[in-house]
Amino acid sequence: MPFARIDLIQGKTPEYRAAVADIVYKGIVDVLKAPDGDRFIVISEHTPDNLIYDPNFLGWSRSADFLLIQVTSTVGNNKESKLAFFRYIADQLKEKLSVRPDDIMINMVYVDRSDWSFGNGEPWN
Repeated sequence: MPFARIDLIQGKTPEYRAAVADIVYKGIVDVLKAPDGDRFIVISEHTPDNLIYDPNFLGWSRSADFLLIQVTSTVGNNKESKLAFFRYIADQLKEKLSVRPDDIMINMVYVDRSDWSFGNGEPWN
């Protein structure tokens, strides 16, 4: 079960934010193989002084359009799936929203089913 967080500088339209969420969700379902309907995404907008990143770390050239995408998941924890997910997100964001690949940072966090409660204080079994 994936949970995605998307952080960006404030000022993007609701349509832009929704499109980013849709791309991430489609990657989670189609590439990481989560079940359809497993859509839990938080988008956080920040003032420029509250989203701190090195614009040139590792040779990339990041702009104010920087996106930080973090997915916590129980599925897709193999190298092939991770690399395919990274590629899918970068390609789709570029194609659909003209996001420069240098402005996309993705972080995957893998956890066990026992790390989740979907409600009522009950663990996911």
